[in-house]
Formats: sequence, structure tokens, C-alpha cells
Amino acid sequence: MPPERPGQPGGKRARNREARVQATLDAALRLFLERGVESVTIDDIAREAGMAKGNFYRYFDDKRAVVDALIAPMAADVRTAMRKCAVALGRAGESASPEALAAAYAMLAMDLAQATVTRLDVMRLYLQENRAPATPSTAGVHALADELADGAIHLSELAVDHGLLRIADPRVSALAVVGAFERLSLAVLRGQLDTPPLEAARIVTSMVLDGIRAR
Repeated sequence: MPPERPGQPGGKRARNREARVQATLDAALRLFLERGVESVTIDDIAREAGMAKGNFYRYFDDKRAVVDALIAPMAADVRTAMRKCAVALGRAGESASPEALAAAYAMLAMDLAQATVTRLDVMRLYLQENRAPATPSTAGVHALADELADGAIHLSELAVDHGLLRIADPRVSALAVVGAFERLSLAVLRGQLDTPPLEAARIVTSMVLDGIRAR
């Protein structure tokens, strides 16, 4: 996020700065979704936000800082969801409870769906740029994609180690679920899916666990 500037917290100056930062982010997101990150210049963002180009640099160092600021809240929620799931899987392993395993993954699915359904435009940006070649401006998007894949693999390995899942290679199931989650998100964004996002996440979780849960 952009560095803090002087000003009394909660004061008029701080509120004005927050409003200008948000206006810049909103303007950038509109342009990024319309044209792609690499086709948008800082001049374009400043113009769309109704400010001089020089003012842009009062809030952001470069275009990557804008992209990172846009995805940061969703990324934080994803990390929290994965940490919660890891703790729940540890408890499920201690109790050797299939119900606890299902509850841990259901909680993860719901948390991830909630993190994205409230930020559909940001999710659209993530999916759009994750499928495009990596550039310095979108490095944060690709880093988040790698983190999501690595986190999913870690959770699958944890479940296997606890004897909760039966699968030869946890990476296969983990990456398949990540792919399904992203494909479902695309379907929602394109209006191709009538099923509510949270219900779709629950269905996918149930389908996966029915196939690989240890018996």
C-alpha cells in the first residue's frame, strides 16, 4: 500500500488523502478491466481519476503498487482462510474424524467464496491478469496465484499426513481444486452459472472429498 503521509489520523487531511487514494484505485480498476494492465499508463490512470500525473506519485510509486493495493484485501482473506483450514485439519487429524475433515474443507470453500464474491471486479482482474504473461506490473498477481497453489498443496499434504485423505499425489487434487475454483469464479462473472457462489463451493468440496477421503 502507499506510504502514509503526515496528517492527524481521522482528521480532514487524512480523510481527503484516503478519498484520493480510493479514487485512484477505482479509476485504475475500471481501466485495467477494460484494457488490461499493460495497456494502461499512469497518465491514463491520473486522467481517469481527475488528477495531475504528478499527484499520482504522491500516493503510489508505480503501476505495480496500484495492482498490489487492489488485490491486497482479497489476498489477506485468502491467507486467513488457508491458515484457519490448516488449524482445522490438525484438529481433525487428532480426532481422526471424517466429519471434522469435511467441515475443515467446507469452511475453506465458504471463506474463499466469501472473499471473492464481495470483490467480483478484483477477482475478475486477478483471473484476467493471471492468465496473461507476467510483467513487472502484474508480478503481485502471479505471486498470489503461486501462493494459492502452494497453500492448497500444503493443505492436501497435511490432510494426507494425518490420514484424512487417501491420494497418491496431493499436488494433483490440490491443483485440480484450485482450477475448479477459478473456473467456477469465471462462470459466475460471465453469468453462466445460476447456482449461488457459496452453494457452488459447497458442491465442489463435497464432490472432491467423496472421491479422496480416507475410508
